[in-house]
Amino acid sequence: MPYIKSIIDRTDLVLGNRNPKNPGELNFVLTAIIHNYIKEEGLKYTTLNEAIGVLECAKLELYRMVVSEYEDKKRLENGAISELDSVQLNDVM
Repeated sequence: MPYIKSIIDRTDLVLGNRNPKNPGELNFVLTAIIHNYIKEEGLKYTTLNEAIGVLECAKLELYRMVVSEYEDKKRLENGAISELDSVQLNDVM
C-alpha cells in the first residue's frame, strides 16, 4: 500500500524533489497523481474509469516497450523454457 510515514517524504515525492526509492514510494507517487486527477475532475464513474484506463495503458506500454524487450534478451542469453518458447523465439529472429 502507498502509505508513507513522513509528511516531508510525501511532499518531496509529490513535488518531484526526489525520485521514489522503493515500490511503496513509487506506488505513493502514482496514487497521489491519480487522486489529484480525481479531485480535479470529480468523484464519478467516468473519472474513475478514465484513471483506471490510463493506469492500464501505462502498464501495457511499459510491458510492450521495456519488459518485452528485456525478456527477449534474457531468453536469448539463458535459453528457452521449452520448445514452445523456441518457436516464438524463431519467429522473432
